[in-house]
Amino acid sequence: MGKKRIIKQSEEELLKAKSGDHIKTEVKVAAAKTSEGRLYIYSSYNNTVITLTDAKGDVLGWASAGSIGFKGAKKSTPFAASKVAEAISFSAKKIGVEKLSVFVKGIGSGRESAIRSLAGKGMDIISIKDITPVPHNGCRPPKARRV
Repeated sequence: MGKKRIIKQSEEELLKAKSGDHIKTEVKVAAAKTSEGRLYIYSSYNNTVITLTDAKGDVLGWASAGSIGFKGAKKSTPFAASKVAEAISFSAKKIGVEKLSVFVKGIGSGRESAIRSLAGKGMDIISIKDITPVPHNGCRPPKARRV
C-alpha cells in the first residue's frame, strides 16, 4: 500500500481558515481606502441581496443569502438577512468603510433585521432611505366590454 503522507498546514493557513472561513464574499480592495460608503439592501420574498458601494456608486462587495449557503425557503428569512449583513459588515471593515448610508428596496421580511444586524456589528449608519418603487397611478384598465 505504501506510506501515507500527512499534509501539515502552516500557521498562516490555519489563521486564514479560522477568520471568516464560512463567509464567502466578493471584495474589491479600492486603490484609495474609503471611509464612507453606500449599502443597498434588496429584500424580496425569495432572497436578500446586500451590495456595498463607495460614494460614487462603484461596487466594492456584495453578499446574498444564497451565496452564504442558505437554500430554498430559508433564504427569505430574517435570520438569513442578518447573516448576510454580518458578512457584508465583515468585508466593509476589511476594506476600511466605517460610515454607511443605507438604501432599502423591496418588501421582504429581511429589511429590518439586516439593518439591526449592521448596527449591532458596530457600523456607523448615517442615514436610512427606503427606495422601494411605488406605482402612482397603476396600469391602464381594460377597455369596457361591449355586449
